[in-house]
Amino acid sequence: MPQVFALQPNYPNPFNPTTVICYQLPQPAPVRLEIYDVLGQKVRTLAQGPAEPGFHRVAWDSRDEGGRAMAGGVYFYRLQAGEFTQVRALLLK
Repeated sequence: MPQVFALQPNYPNPFNPTTVICYQLPQPAPVRLEIYDVLGQKVRTLAQGPAEPGFHRVAWDSRDEGGRAMAGGVYFYRLQAGEFTQVRALLLK
């Protein structure tokens, strides 16, 4: 069981067209995992709602909420889990 909240680097990175994002929760928490573009606009919500402790993984297919393929470039993914927040960058090529 994880001892701390953590957001891992995505893999592969850079990627095309799919990448995997892993995070860990040491206790139950409401989770929100979102993708943002460089302008800070939300592109997609990958996970939302209550989550159990443990190791979690989510794939992003480089599409937005409407199912449209995103252009290559830098994007950011943010995990909010209870009071914990962490942001990392990823590169779609």
